Amino acid sequence: MSDLFFSATPDSVEADVERPAGDRVIAGDPVFTSWTLEDRDGLYCGIWESTPGCWRISYGEWEYCRILSGVSILTEDGGAPVTVKAGDSFVLRPGFQGTWEVVETTRKDFVIRL
Repeated sequence: MSDLFFSATPDSVEADVERPAGDRVIAGDPVFTSWTLEDRDGLYCGIWESTPGCWRISYGEWEYCRILSGVSILTEDGGAPVTVKAGDSFVLRPGFQGTWEVVETTRKDFVIRL
């Protein structure tokens, strides 16, 4: 099989584990696990998971997300909270600032374009 197609699963790559910067954490002790499936020419895609917690986010890139499991609440500064759960898809555009609160451990597919 060529390298033009591959099965995109967490089992196909090594996981990266990290936490948000301490000055961004609002509540809890969220732990992120990411499986980057593609990193090429300013395009990143993969699977991301976080344990419960709340932190500030600030996007300088464009990101498409599809929630695979769990429940999170995204709140844009000055906006109303939006609850996302399994099956929901959304786009975060450059300039988005606010908070991401993981209520139940959340896993998502993502595609990021710088």
